[in-house]
Amino acid sequence: MLDVTFIREHPDVVKEGMKNKGESNTQVVDELLDADERWRSLVKKVDDLRSESNTKAKEIGKLMGQGKKEEAQEIIAHTSKLKEQIKDLEEDLNKLKSKRDELILHIPNVPHKSVPVGASEEDNEIFKTWGEPAEEEWRSPHWELAEDSGWVDFERGAKVTGAGFPFYLGPIARLQRALINYFLNKATKTGYTEIQPPFFVNEDSARGTGQIPDKEDMMYEIPRDEFFLIPTAEVPVTNFHRDEIISADKLPIYYVAYTPCWRREAGSYGKDVRGLNRLHQFDKVELVKIVHPDNSYEELESLREYAESLLEDLKLPYRTLLMCTGDMGFTQSKKYDLEVWSPGQQRWLEVSSCSNFVGYQARRMQLRFRDKTGNTQTLHTLNGSGLALPRVVSAIIETYQDEEGNIEVPEVLKPLVGSEYL
Repeated sequence: MLDVTFIREHPDVVKEGMKNKGESNTQVVDELLDADERWRSLVKKVDDLRSESNTKAKEIGKLMGQGKKEEAQEIIAHTSKLKEQIKDLEEDLNKLKSKRDELILHIPNVPHKSVPVGASEEDNEIFKTWGEPAEEEWRSPHWELAEDSGWVDFERGAKVTGAGFPFYLGPIARLQRALINYFLNKATKTGYTEIQPPFFVNEDSARGTGQIPDKEDMMYEIPRDEFFLIPTAEVPVTNFHRDEIISADKLPIYYVAYTPCWRREAGSYGKDVRGLNRLHQFDKVELVKIVHPDNSYEELESLREYAESLLEDLKLPYRTLLMCTGDMGFTQSKKYDLEVWSPGQQRWLEVSSCSNFVGYQARRMQLRFRDKTGNTQTLHTLNGSGLALPRVVSAIIETYQDEEGNIEVPEVLKPLVGSEYL
C-alpha cells in the first residue's frame, strides 16, 4: 500500500496514477483522506484527555497527602468521567482506523515516471528484441507434436482433475525437470539463495503481496483451513520476512524458488488457451529481491537482464516490453514482460514479468530495515519469473523441431536431459 502521508501530501498524483491504471474510483482517495483527518483529530483529542487525566491523578495524590480528602474526591469523580470519555472515543478511534486501513488497500501503486501512459497492451513499448523469429510454414504447434508423441496428456488430466491440469510424460517430463534444475543452478551461482516455500498461504500473506483485495478470483481457496494455493512463489517468499526489521548490512537479499503454481484464470475464456498456452497448474522458478529503497530501479534492470539471459542461453528469440500504465497491474510501479517467439503459432508468448513494487508490498507486510542512524525505513521488493515453464517448453518444442518432427534439446540442457533429442 501507499504511505498515507504521501497520499495526504500528493492526492492529485495518486488520483492521476489511478486513472492511468484504469482505476476509475478515485473517490476512494477522498474517502481515505476524510477518514484519516477525522482519525488524526480524534487521536489528538484522546491524547489531550489522557494528559488531563494524568495531571489530575498527580493532583489527587498531592491532595490526599495534605489530608484534603473532599477536594480529592471531587477530582476523582472528574477523572472517572474522563476515563469513560476516553474509552468511548477509543472505540470510535478503532473504527476509524479500521476504515482507513481498509480504504488504503483499494488504492493502487503509483506508476514510475518512466512508465508509458496507455490503456491496454497495444500501448506497451518494445524495449528490446533478441534473435531472429523462425517463420517456416512447416513448423507445427507444440500441442500437435506433444500429443502425437504421447508426451502431454490433456484428456487424462481433465479426467483426473479438470481442464488445464495436464499430465507430462517421458521426454517432456525430463525436459521440465532439466529446465527447473538449470534455472535454479544458474540463479544460485549468480548470488540468489534457494528457498523451498510452502505451497499454501494464509490471508495475511495474500494481502501482504497484494493478491487481495484485487485478485481473489484468480486464486484457488481451501475454505476449511482458510488457505490459498499459491498463484506464484512470490507470495510465500516475499512474506518470509513479514513483520521483521532487517539490518541494512544484510541487504540486498535475493531468493530463488521453484514451485508449482495454481491460477483459476478467471476471465480468460475466449482467449487462445490451446495446448500449454494457459493452464490452471504450472511450474515456475521465481526470483525475489528485497533491497534498499535507493537501489530498487537499478535492481529492476539487473533482474530484467538476468531473466533475458535465460532465454539467450536457450537460444530462444524474445522481445522485452515496457508495460504501460493500463496493462501493468495494481501493485507495480514499473514492469517489464518478456515474450518468447512461438514459431508454430506465429505469435509472442509471455514467459516472465519483472516488477518493482517499491515500498507497496513491504508497507503492507511491515517489512523494514534499520539504517545506520538506528531509524527504521520501509524496504523495496521486486520479483520476476526466471522462468515460467509451460510456454518455454512449447517454444523449445516449436523452435527446435526439424521437418521430420525430431526435436533437438537446447545445448545447455543436454547434460541435464541426458540426450541430444527428445
